[in-house]
Amino acid sequence: MILKSQDGQELNLEKIAIVCNKSGKNSEKIADMLEKLLDKYGHSFVRYNIPDENNFDDTATFAVSIGGDGTLLATARFYAKYNVPLLGINLGHLGFLAQVGHNQLKQGLDEIISGNFVIQDRIMLDAYCADKGEKLSALNDVVIKGCEISRTTRLYMSVNGQQVCDYLADGIIVSTPTGSTAYNLSAGGTIISPVIDAIAITPICPHNLSVRPLIISGNEKLEIKTDNNNGFVCITADGQDNFKLQNGEKITIEKSSLCSKLVLLKSSENNFYHVLRTKLNWGISTFK
Repeated sequence: MILKSQDGQELNLEKIAIVCNKSGKNSEKIADMLEKLLDKYGHSFVRYNIPDENNFDDTATFAVSIGGDGTLLATARFYAKYNVPLLGINLGHLGFLAQVGHNQLKQGLDEIISGNFVIQDRIMLDAYCADKGEKLSALNDVVIKGCEISRTTRLYMSVNGQQVCDYLADGIIVSTPTGSTAYNLSAGGTIISPVIDAIAITPICPHNLSVRPLIISGNEKLEIKTDNNNGFVCITADGQDNFKLQNGEKITIEKSSLCSKLVLLKSSENNFYHVLRTKLNWGISTFK
């Protein structure tokens, strides 16, 4: 079955990959419920329980993640390579990325089958060290931090070859608009609408108070060089994949040629600004 989204894109339900974080409360129960619904509608599916199984089906035409944002991020990084749309079912606490609550499973599936959805392309980042041959991709963010606990790190950042800032800080967060509501937000970075082609650069606890978060075009290239006396520096993508830099090495970060295709239900409750209002309690008075 091929469905048309409200923005004119196609969603092929020929083979559905269900990625379930079995460590989540009731996750396997929700996955069982989803399988029964898909059986009822006559759709083919394959199921993976993480963290036990991380090599997902690369022949799937549609993916569903069951868990928190971390589960969705791991699934998104894999399926971006195959241009496969992804729907998140949230079992986590905050769940900015997942579209469907576990208690709205049938309703969410019915909305998709009725075509009441859009498929939104979300930019991703590539972070690579040419000297090491290491490369990571991220949907949320790339974080550069010293590997030693309780030590600041000196980092030198340039944009398109132009030196911009020397940081003495706990680290730097380089974030997509999708990731702007994650670690970036906690570190004082700006929230960015997910449809904007931009990259956010946010220092973590900088020693110089004049150093502020910076937002640049998604088409620009960052280079961050480590100091010769830093010790090892850790590069982490979406809080999950990582590698290390040695003294004096540099990392290049730029927008990936891949993007993650998120399936979003087309309703007022799933609007980005409504999610901000409800998830961050902007609509709830703190005064009695």
